[in-house]
Amino acid sequence: MSYRIETYPTRLIDVWTLADGRRVTLRPVLPQDAELEQALVRSLSPASRYQRFFAPIRELPADWLQRMTQVDYHRHQALIVESFSGEQAIAVAEARFVVDESGQQGEFAVVVADDWQRLGLARRLLESLMRSAAEEGLQRLVGDVLATNTAMLALVRGLGFRVLPHPDGGAQIVRVQRDLQALRGALLDPAPGRAAPAARVDALPAAAVAALRAAAVTSTPTAME
Repeated sequence: MSYRIETYPTRLIDVWTLADGRRVTLRPVLPQDAELEQALVRSLSPASRYQRFFAPIRELPADWLQRMTQVDYHRHQALIVESFSGEQAIAVAEARFVVDESGQQGEFAVVVADDWQRLGLARRLLESLMRSAAEEGLQRLVGDVLATNTAMLALVRGLGFRVLPHPDGGAQIVRVQRDLQALRGALLDPAPGRAAPAARVDALPAAAVAALRAAAVTSTPTAME
């Protein structure tokens, strides 16, 4: 089955060096990433899966995988972080937002593999989502977080999110919200030294370049940004 990508946002590709010295590749999700996404979910501890999906799942249903990998990069933005061992890619984190019917607000989610936590990945992913949402003209990002997920709540507070009661009521889940309008200029034009330029495609690991080239065949993109 072919899925047509109108514009693949290569500007979002980057290479990050983590706190422990390991290098990973950030890129937008592609339709052929279903296996990577499923492997990431299966690798999570039960607690991490519950914090991400609010349900005791072990893997993603096929229709979920399809929705999570066939995105338009505007109303649904999804980013994946890969580590490479030779030619073998392993997904170690992913993040996304989906724009609501108003077109003004995106709901985000972030997950990091247990062995890759506490290295700054969640923060950098959320900052990337904030930038992408601002570029799309969204007014705010919102997300649902378990009230017991103290690490995530500390992270979002540090990035300027407000922690609010959930609109559906109840105390188990809270709503976090970050207004983007006031910071739009800063997000799109960061101060010198605050953000590294996006990596050139020729600077990526060979396996990552191969995957992107394969996308031109399997996903038939008509343009690159």
